[in-house]
Amino acid sequence: MPHAQIGPIAIHLPSRVETNEALQANFPNWDLKLIEEKTGIRQRHIAEPDETASDLAVAAAEKLISEHKIDRSKIDFLLFCTQTPDYPLPTTSCLIQDRLGLPTRCGALDFNLGCSGFVYGSAVADGLIQSGVAKNILLLTAETYSKYIDPDDRSLRTIFGDAAAATLLTAGENPSLWGFQFGSDGSGGDMLLVSDGGSRPAEHAIKPRHRKRWKSRLYMDGPSLINFTVEAVPRLINEILEANGLHDSDIDRYLMHQATWKMLDQLGNRMGVAPERIPIELADVGNTVSCTLPILIDRLRRRGDLRAESTNMLIGFGVGLSWAGCLWRDASAETVTAATR
Repeated sequence: MPHAQIGPIAIHLPSRVETNEALQANFPNWDLKLIEEKTGIRQRHIAEPDETASDLAVAAAEKLISEHKIDRSKIDFLLFCTQTPDYPLPTTSCLIQDRLGLPTRCGALDFNLGCSGFVYGSAVADGLIQSGVAKNILLLTAETYSKYIDPDDRSLRTIFGDAAAATLLTAGENPSLWGFQFGSDGSGGDMLLVSDGGSRPAEHAIKPRHRKRWKSRLYMDGPSLINFTVEAVPRLINEILEANGLHDSDIDRYLMHQATWKMLDQLGNRMGVAPERIPIELADVGNTVSCTLPILIDRLRRRGDLRAESTNMLIGFGVGLSWAGCLWRDASAETVTAATR
């Protein structure tokens, strides 16, 4: 039976960079030094007003195809994860299929899962490959949260950055993704939300958990999200370890959604895991929602920090509330994908 392998990854970041120094100059009352100490973020990339998530995704996909000489005619499924789609309808993935010139026999699917999206997308891709439906799957993640954030919003503007990642998942003989576990709790939907823009009337929309301090369309209750994370993520990790007969010592690295430095630091302390086993890569890009894991993987690969024989764990968590995790062994160095032949 074939299994999904996480192949090459390409990242695209908007050209506009917003640094903490620039924010400090524009907002002298903001304590950017303290904010940076808590978030670990020095700068973020911001999409232009007329630049959408699909624009970023197409740029990342074209980069992936060009750099790795991928035959686009052999891509047989497109998965697109975003919480900032171009339109309520049509499906953005269909528009991307056309822009990329992928064959019309290619399946195209949008899904909205934010911070857990990359793990969910990998699971969907693995299922499609194991069932024989597809062999070469293009998983695109792209977010432009900046479009939901008011310029005066100190709490959100300093955290979220825009980005896109293109990941090719291909069929391989040996499992490299396994042990998937998922979770969801819609009772926490009021912790992180954009309550307008859908079909539910405003008077019946979900209300923010606490008083809204800023004018942003996006609302986030940071303390409640931290409390959720430090409870749900260690439990998820233990469930994955127990279900697969493993122990913490069997895991090389925990590759987690890059929310903020403070959140990852608290998770590490709660789990008793050394900082070097929970790598952090967000200082120059910020929290890019569904793109944080592929950005992290790409950077670790480029530094040669992922070994084919090592078992890692991928963990996504956040908006929804939604969480997901799996075990992963990077077979990219050994895999020659059919899509490049």
